[in-house]
Amino acid sequence: MKKITDIIEKQKVFFKEGKLKDIRFRKEMLKKLKASVLYHSKSIEEALKKDLGKSQFESYATETGLILEEIDLHLKYLSKWTKPRKVKSPWVHFISRSFIYSEPFGRVLIYGTWNYPVQINLIPLVGAISAGNCAIIKPSEFTPNSTELLARIIGDIFPEDYVSVITGEVEESQFLLSQKFDFIFFTGSSKTGRLILEGAAKNLTPVCLELGGKSPCIVDESANIDLAARRIMWGKFVNAGQTCISPDYLLVQKDVKDMLMTKMKEYILTFFGENPAHSVDYGRIINLSNLNRLAALLSEGKIITGGKINAEDRYLSPTIIDDIKPQDPIMQEEIFGPILPVMTYSKFDEIKEYINSKPKPLALYYFSQNRENKMKAIREIPSGTMCINETVVQFGNSYLPFGGVGNSGFGKYHGKFSFDTFSHLKSVLYKSTIVDLPFRYPPYTGAKLKIMKLFLG
Repeated sequence: MKKITDIIEKQKVFFKEGKLKDIRFRKEMLKKLKASVLYHSKSIEEALKKDLGKSQFESYATETGLILEEIDLHLKYLSKWTKPRKVKSPWVHFISRSFIYSEPFGRVLIYGTWNYPVQINLIPLVGAISAGNCAIIKPSEFTPNSTELLARIIGDIFPEDYVSVITGEVEESQFLLSQKFDFIFFTGSSKTGRLILEGAAKNLTPVCLELGGKSPCIVDESANIDLAARRIMWGKFVNAGQTCISPDYLLVQKDVKDMLMTKMKEYILTFFGENPAHSVDYGRIINLSNLNRLAALLSEGKIITGGKINAEDRYLSPTIIDDIKPQDPIMQEEIFGPILPVMTYSKFDEIKEYINSKPKPLALYYFSQNRENKMKAIREIPSGTMCINETVVQFGNSYLPFGGVGNSGFGKYHGKFSFDTFSHLKSVLYKSTIVDLPFRYPPYTGAKLKIMKLFLG
């Protein structure tokens, strides 16, 4: 592990040099990263195809394109974001001016995960660079092709005393966690997130945890059923269901269930053909271990479509399961695969009570044309993010904060929210030397308390 400790020490020295305070330097680094992503775009497609079976379109739409969009947004607004922000000063601080300054934390550690192995590592890196930090990235060992490529992309353009990729497995991840960093950004499961939080606490290191959970998708009786079916099937089966904000289970109002089920089956056929195993647009499960875990979830309920497995190809067909009960194993953990369990409901209060009895989800999807129902869902069902009449696309809007709540994580990123997450917001108050009100100083006799109450109200 000596190499890791050497890099950490080098980054400590480099950060102290002060070069990262220069906004022009940060922009140059972002431009270099963008150029490198563009240069390696074909290699990114190939690596994602090998690791996850991703199509060319999906690789660009869910990985490369999002990275480029994020970089462009930071380049456009970075000068504005870094300016001190003036805020009001209460009368009690007469005469003064108050500002918020954004300062880099210093050395940050970014833990990536395997389901979107390029953008989930590089989009946080954009925020870290933009805010003026050094960074170490630890990608997942489950995606060897993408991890090797990331190391090459970063190694070709950045010195390791600025940005470095550390490859390896659990041992390297644990060793990194034992080191002192100024900030840790983690994407992954709630189980691993707890371990990250425990490790960070030993050094009092602030963290941002982007976790997952069971994200419900609700379709009420007023919904546009054809549109709902199309968008749910796309959101569920993009990346073969291996998306932290994928619709995890479906709650459909009983009067429109049959129509929705019919439409969903039609759209699976439209999207992937009679045999999705032959579709270039349908991905693969990351490894045999996860495939076996998913296969075990097929034992409950009634398979309406799908359920076909080819272990040699890491293939599990797009699957819909009906007659699911809340106590079934498939409803106890995040599925993270191409299986959609379906349950029905009659009234809004039923789904509200059920969802709110569970840990708060990372995402909530509600399909409806009833304004009152939509507003009730927004107000009464907590979640990290939410879409009305859509699925998954909230992640691609860099003007929206992305993050969880409760069990699904804490902290936000994307766009300005990434810049703020990787920055310490320092409060600065400038006080005039012309006036110095005497009533604040002891002894507190006479009318001083009355005067103070007038100021503080």
